[in-house]
Amino acid sequence: MKGTYQFIRTETGNRTGTLWLNRPQVRNAFHEGMITEIMQGIRDLTADPSVRVILLRGEGKAFCAGADLNWMRNVAGYSWEQNYRESLQLAECFHTLYSCPKPAIAVVNGASIGGANGLVAACDMAYASDEAVFSLSEVKLGLVPAVISPFVIRRTGEYTARELMLTGRRFTGKEAEHYRLVNRSLPEAELEKNLEEMVALLLAAGPQALTRCKLLINGVTNQWSLKDALAETARMIASVRISAEGQEGMRAFLEKRDPSWINRE
Repeated sequence: MKGTYQFIRTETGNRTGTLWLNRPQVRNAFHEGMITEIMQGIRDLTADPSVRVILLRGEGKAFCAGADLNWMRNVAGYSWEQNYRESLQLAECFHTLYSCPKPAIAVVNGASIGGANGLVAACDMAYASDEAVFSLSEVKLGLVPAVISPFVIRRTGEYTARELMLTGRRFTGKEAEHYRLVNRSLPEAELEKNLEEMVALLLAAGPQALTRCKLLINGVTNQWSLKDALAETARMIASVRISAEGQEGMRAFLEKRDPSWINRE
């Protein structure tokens, strides 16, 4: 399933769907139209039965430079109500990515500035080139990294977020790995190989199991008390064990063969 886009593009193949931020002339800076298209692109790739894993990438030399300058000029003249609607749309964009039922991986090349790090942090995993440059630069503009904070702080932890958000300083891909904003930072030449290996691992897993695993993590992290988690997780594994995919996976293991979803186009 493919939509018609102006500011992004999507491609599919090998059970993987890639959403490209596609404004390289402005280092993929986002505005209202692009935010809308990112949400729609994620929904389209989610609805495509041929896609098992989603990649988020930037065209050209940057991942994303954050908010578009012309859009920021317009926003500066908005009323509180207009600003709230725009900000809520951006927050919903991050949440669409965060709550996507399929595994989503950010691949960061070049710059990831300001709000771009909300996209990075909302993905299940993120990998960067050592040459990538990151910054939570909002305070330098007299702003705050508000709507990205629920996602960034979950990734980095409170005190790392304090340093990065309060200083707005730039940091490298390797530092982003140290701060846990990305899972790994690698030399450019090794990044694609690492990505292929990670995608292969995800494709070897049961597709429904991956979706349920994401629901499990979200429930334990964001929704359930410890007491509730005991019952909810027991209900989940009981349901999974008797599901068609769970039964096939256990049979395949006992019969020492690949489950049916391996190498299935």
